[in-house]
Amino acid sequence: MSDAIFTRLRALLGTTGVERDGDGVPRATPDTPDALTLVCRLAHEEGWKIRVEGRGTWLPSDAPADLAVSTRALEQIVSVSPADLVATVQAGTSLDALRRRLADYGMWLAIDPPGRPDRSIGSVVATATAGPLRQGFGPVRDHVLGCAVATGDGRLVNAGGRVVKNVAGFDLTKLQVGGFGGFGIIAEIHLRLRALPRADVTLLARGARDQLTSGARELIDAQVLPGALELLSPALAAEADWVLAARFVGTDAAVQANVRRLSSVGELQWLPLPADRTAAFWSVAARGTLGGPITLRLGVLGDGVDDTIDLLAHDLDEGLVSAGAGLGMIRWTGDGAVDRIRSLRRAAAAREIPMTLERAPWPVRRVLGHFGAYREGVGKIVGRLRDTFDPGQCLNVALEGAD
Repeated sequence: MSDAIFTRLRALLGTTGVERDGDGVPRATPDTPDALTLVCRLAHEEGWKIRVEGRGTWLPSDAPADLAVSTRALEQIVSVSPADLVATVQAGTSLDALRRRLADYGMWLAIDPPGRPDRSIGSVVATATAGPLRQGFGPVRDHVLGCAVATGDGRLVNAGGRVVKNVAGFDLTKLQVGGFGGFGIIAEIHLRLRALPRADVTLLARGARDQLTSGARELIDAQVLPGALELLSPALAAEADWVLAARFVGTDAAVQANVRRLSSVGELQWLPLPADRTAAFWSVAARGTLGGPITLRLGVLGDGVDDTIDLLAHDLDEGLVSAGAGLGMIRWTGDGAVDRIRSLRRAAAAREIPMTLERAPWPVRRVLGHFGAYREGVGKIVGRLRDTFDPGQCLNVALEGAD
């Protein structure tokens, strides 16, 4: 069957848009949103299962499928509008390339997701993997104004808009942010931008975990609000102790004023990170989330960070852990048996803490699902949405667990 699929795809996309992966599975690499919809339509008509791949830097490309669809060739930065603070980019564009292009315009996309710097923007949006800057600039959904999505049956659906103020219709954009590709393949994204900050200063405090989380709460209570306020485990920070990192970005005057205020609140001893080490520090933290085959996030509030890390340590470990010490959210990376992860999810659910499986090998994703079991009534809604956007169930995405 794979030979027939390969032949059909080559007739559709040409010889340069089709290849085979290491296991012999045909891989389509369309270079326009329209070509992407044609591939999806063909798969729907033939009943083929699709595995969605970005640039292959985050989720493993290991879901069983009749064909793989890669967004790697969808890498155009379509437009950048500094006056409107908006950019339109294709989903396969790497974050590195996007950052460089925006800097030429004096613009900045205020997200710093975990993983490699060459991750595709489509991967970041589809998995909603926000980094430490979510403290000051919000989660991934706050940076996405709209998107174009190829449905499983080959339609191109445009959601949201290209302007910051857009309130018309249902907000289908939010469905795609963190949908893991279960509601279509993101082809193009309209992003909200900010002016490139003139100053970027990071300060570190080291010590016992409970002292650092207590100090972080004092900062929030005192309205000292850094762009990032991240708690890093010793293994993730490559330090002997837990580290609390406060990052201030903005104008020179505003950053210096916040740094002075930081030092006047509480009893933590803050040490400035040399300017030439700032980028490397945050890069090490981001890449640390690739230090194991499984990454998950727990949607805990700031005052529950300590207890939830204890919960992690009980069922898994506290090796590679980062946590938003201000607003909350914990990310863990490592390895663990499925029954251990399931136990953690159940214990977290009992405390009304959602757990999302951000990345894992397919056997783990298949059994546990990205979201696990839904609350009563939610599963039916998700099922209807998936039927709407993928009526032939071509997209092989494990949103809910198999058991």
